[in-house]
Amino acid sequence: MIELTEPFTEDHIRSLKVGDMVNITGRLFTGRDAVHKYLYEGGESPVDLSNQIIYHCGPVVVKEGGQWVVKAAGPTTSAREEPYQGEVLRRFGVRAVIGKGGMGPKTLAALREYGAVYMHAVGGAAQVLARCVTRVNGVYMLEEFGSPEAIWEFQVEKFPVVITMDSHGGSLHQEVLARSTEALKELL
Repeated sequence: MIELTEPFTEDHIRSLKVGDMVNITGRLFTGRDAVHKYLYEGGESPVDLSNQIIYHCGPVVVKEGGQWVVKAAGPTTSAREEPYQGEVLRRFGVRAVIGKGGMGPKTLAALREYGAVYMHAVGGAAQVLARCVTRVNGVYMLEEFGSPEAIWEFQVEKFPVVITMDSHGGSLHQEVLARSTEALKELL
């Protein structure tokens, strides 16, 4: 298990390879469809995303005793961000993206060019992943986009992910597709 702690430098991120299991300690910023579209279309980020991680997540967050508490923080399907992700990586210097299901060739090319990785979080484990969130540092664009689409800034400890797309052009998703296609041809 690789322990990845903030700051998330380009050298650290480029050292990661497909198949590496990683525990993240530091900050994560959530961002889903509305945020990606907004940033892609020229919007300015309310937070500095350089050398940070964007988590494709629409968390369940409630206020308890005046503090935000994360009840569920599972990944959402990343493919929806494919039209936007490469430009967001380029424009804002994001070092990693977390989601589920992988992303396409446009994002893979951007990961390679800009020194970033795609990290897969286990779907269906939203409550377990929420336990890794030790604090909500802030919420941004809540009024504009609503709770699931807002940018939530989480402080996390030992948040578990697997590298499935790296900055060297490796993609576990492409490998699985190729093997599955070959297996299907044999069956047919």
